[in-house]
Amino acid sequence: MNGILCVNKPEDFTSFDVIAKLRGILKIKRLGHGGTLDPMATGVLPVFVGTATKACDIIPDNTKSYLAGFRLGYTSDTQDVWGNVSECSGKAVGEEDILAVLPEFTGNIMQLPPMYSAVQVNGKRLYDLARQGIEVERTPREIEVYSLSVSGYDPDTREGVLRISCGKGTYVRTIINDIGEKLGCGAIMTSLVRDSSCGFMLDECYTLDEIQKAADEGRTEELIIPIERIFDSLPKLHLNPVQTRMYSNGVKLDIGRVRNILPDTDRYSVYGSDRNFIGTAVTDREAGVLRVEKNFI
Repeated sequence: MNGILCVNKPEDFTSFDVIAKLRGILKIKRLGHGGTLDPMATGVLPVFVGTATKACDIIPDNTKSYLAGFRLGYTSDTQDVWGNVSECSGKAVGEEDILAVLPEFTGNIMQLPPMYSAVQVNGKRLYDLARQGIEVERTPREIEVYSLSVSGYDPDTREGVLRISCGKGTYVRTIINDIGEKLGCGAIMTSLVRDSSCGFMLDECYTLDEIQKAADEGRTEELIIPIERIFDSLPKLHLNPVQTRMYSNGVKLDIGRVRNILPDTDRYSVYGSDRNFIGTAVTDREAGVLRVEKNFI
């Protein structure tokens, strides 16, 4: 069994809990996932099965989108409602005030990783240090926020929902925390649903119960998405029988002989003469050759 199984991660499960559960259901050890979700979050968790695990570090599209509930006027040591929450300010804030600061949190911005995170400092996870009451100096990291908007806000309760589309490594609760600081009233995240990840949508996902039922009925293969789907954004390169044999054995191919009228890009998804997906290739412009990046056969 090889491919991608999209899971609707339940609340109170870590991403690793999901992997452990699936190993028991699928009777397969070789599993990986496409982007960690905090335990309280739900939504899209692409799980890579079998040889598809080789794609985890070369995914072309790492865009993720979220619906994040927030509440103004509070702060928390975890930046969300599940931590030690303190009332911060009763300052009145209108939706127009929130909209006015959102541009500052859009685009390429620097973000300070929260203490309650899996980021490592000197070989130690920040959340392990945080649980010991230790706070250490952290280095801001560049993240990319493609879009950020308010999807409903009640000025009386000061609660609302943010819709965010962003790149990998983004902490949504930190964005909410920083917006609260900018507004001068504090803010915490109250819920988080990831509704897309790596090109997969929430309506393509299965619950753990649905996956267990499919396994009991011997039809888990029906739930698996072919690995080539993850590389849909790359130009497709189709090889002839001789090129297929050479490339499958790791032989570098002359770019001029295989590229023909394809776009002049650095990466391709490669298909054999039988029209089946082989893997991904990258160009070596100096040598004028196409070489294997990852093969999945």
